[in-house]
Amino acid sequence: MGGAVVDDEPSDVKAPDGGWGWAVLAGGFVITGFSYAFPKAVSVFFKELIREFGVGYSDCAWISSILLAMLYGTGPLCSVLVNKFGCRPVMMVGGLFASLGMVLASLATSIIHIYICTGVITGLGLALNFQPSLIMLNRYFSEKRPLANGLSAAGSPVALCCLSPLGQVLQYHYGWRGGFLILGGLLLNCCACGALMRPLVGPKKPQDQELQAVGEAERKLKPKKKLLDFSVFKDRGFLIYAIAASIMVLGLFVPPVFVVSYAKEMGNEDTKSALLLTILGFIDIFARPTCGLIAGMKWVRPRSVYLFSFAILFNGITDVISSQATDYPGLVVFCIFFGLSYGMVGALQFEVLMAIVGTKKFSSALGLVLLMEAIAVLVGPPGAGRLLDATHNYMYVFLLAGCEVILASIVICMGNFLCIKKKPDEPEAHLENGAPIEMDKLNSLLEAGEHERAQPTGVRGGAAEAK
Repeated sequence: MGGAVVDDEPSDVKAPDGGWGWAVLAGGFVITGFSYAFPKAVSVFFKELIREFGVGYSDCAWISSILLAMLYGTGPLCSVLVNKFGCRPVMMVGGLFASLGMVLASLATSIIHIYICTGVITGLGLALNFQPSLIMLNRYFSEKRPLANGLSAAGSPVALCCLSPLGQVLQYHYGWRGGFLILGGLLLNCCACGALMRPLVGPKKPQDQELQAVGEAERKLKPKKKLLDFSVFKDRGFLIYAIAASIMVLGLFVPPVFVVSYAKEMGNEDTKSALLLTILGFIDIFARPTCGLIAGMKWVRPRSVYLFSFAILFNGITDVISSQATDYPGLVVFCIFFGLSYGMVGALQFEVLMAIVGTKKFSSALGLVLLMEAIAVLVGPPGAGRLLDATHNYMYVFLLAGCEVILASIVICMGNFLCIKKKPDEPEAHLENGAPIEMDKLNSLLEAGEHERAQPTGVRGGAAEAK
């Protein structure tokens, strides 16, 4: 990896908004699907693992928890590796780790062995694929980025609808060991997706030897790039987003975990109860790209943070209202609205972060946000489970989740409205390729223009003739 090309593209490279970017989007679609759906799809094998190793359901549930914790908690590590080696080599190595973990787990002799192989090794491999795929998507799309994010995020519900039935078929025909082995081979596709992440290359411009020598000298004097840029914490917009996202994650994943048990508690059969997640996922598939398309509209895009706040609020209110459901049709209506709001949140969460911090700091910002969310992911569902054990009433679980999500929407909306204001004496934002130009670069351009105007007409004309 030492000789790998680091895909830290030049600042003058314009996002193509298409071309090879569609291949990058296809790779991101697959990676997002594996990353979010795999921890849920593994739960298909839990009954066989309980029978094999003589453990309880809660012991097997730790497999999915460790997978999610690795996906979120290794964010800073992924940022460092991406900034050091580039997206493509990190993703290809991650694909090997993801596959290796499942292959080794198929040889497991204890549940601890599966924790280490499936949870830690496969979880790390998926994390090394997920974060770089988002970074590359951000680099290849600018004007069409909201739509690209929505389409990429749709990989999660699509993969969930495919992987869960596939896992059941594999378990029926080959047992859990054969199923793990085949899924390990399937995860090798992450390497193929990583190979699609071609670094952007700046346009080659003819320069004389003197200019090239000056460029080489400036490159040597340029400070080394930070492997993890903590300066994002100085950005008030990032701080508000990080706090709101951490609060949101506390309750966001709780309803999908408990809705099937809620339906069974009402006396519905297992197949009918499991159909609720299928309904939720089906709505989610169409909600994400549609929301991405809306977020890319000319009037909506500058206000995407408020659209994100509305999506969070919509999700929280859906949870609160669903706590009063008393029959199966009520839960079906809840899953329809939850799938719609959940898809909106999924389509917008990383688009808003990209808009706040920009391309250069996105890799570090994403890693730090995921680390903060990892703590909430580990606390949220278990905390809701404890509340259920204490009250034996699902109403309080959905109420708690809804209140947490609503609080997150208030934090991000009011924080941006009150704290992120443009000062009256502040000049309007100067844009280059849809992104703010750095002040040093802007000042140098202005100084060059003033210098040219200060020259006598004859000097400028003579210079033009000489050229």
